[in-house]
Amino acid sequence: MNASPPTAATLPHRSPGRLAWERLRANRAAMTGLVFLTLFSGLCIVGPWISPYSFQEQPRIVEGATPPDASHWLGTDHRGRDLATRLFHGGRISLMVGLLATAVSLTIGVVYGAVSGFIGGKTDSLMMRFVDILYALPFTVFVILLMVFFGRSLVLLFLAIGAVEWLTMARIVRGQVLSLKQRAFVEASRVLGQHPGKLLSRHVLPNAAGPIIVYTTLTIPNVMLLEAFVSFLGLGVQPPMSSLGLLINDGASSMESAPWLLLVPGTAFALTLFSLNFLGDGLRDAFDPKEER
Repeated sequence: MNASPPTAATLPHRSPGRLAWERLRANRAAMTGLVFLTLFSGLCIVGPWISPYSFQEQPRIVEGATPPDASHWLGTDHRGRDLATRLFHGGRISLMVGLLATAVSLTIGVVYGAVSGFIGGKTDSLMMRFVDILYALPFTVFVILLMVFFGRSLVLLFLAIGAVEWLTMARIVRGQVLSLKQRAFVEASRVLGQHPGKLLSRHVLPNAAGPIIVYTTLTIPNVMLLEAFVSFLGLGVQPPMSSLGLLINDGASSMESAPWLLLVPGTAFALTLFSLNFLGDGLRDAFDPKEER
């Protein structure tokens, strides 16, 4: 006797999160990016601790920049410092700036966009006009001015970059909230007298988590690029500390005599940005309801 085909009632139930994970696992580019990010982040965390050199130690101060060998497998820079240790230390700083500045951007953007979309009316129009005005400002120049006037520190770098990267997040969250607040389950909760704050935090925002997660993943490489540009100008991370942008800046000044000083951090930075973008694209497709089968 032939088995009857499975029906909707006999198929195992899979949550939206599980379906998104299954679609993400099927995306080879996204999973490759996730694997690289995991490995590189792990090296950045443990690398400086297990290295025989510190990021500011100068074991070859006399020789200066030397190519890779058995003792320094990525070579040394022009001050005789181990490049591998500085790469992992710089990757740690760049990833930390990317994550923390994105967290600042996420917090401001989600709160601002959710309040604007949920209240609606003239308040929404006024808040969005303020966002339009900020969009017209040159963000990079604004970050540079903050660093010049208020000093150069990592904490200020987190706040300065996060303070200029929240605008698009606010627009995305506002659009999601405007759509979701018209749904039947939101109207039912409002009729039952639920407090607007709880209604927003418990029902509306959780249902907008997909687009928020996707754009958060895509914001991290933008933040890292901005940090690299600021450090390249000498206004970000200050020596003897390192970041990927600072290492690229150092390597660019001696690319003809010591090309590995530019090739190593430049390759690591490019692979990190590619991986973050592949992962962001994969998450966007995974959370897309059109991909539902």
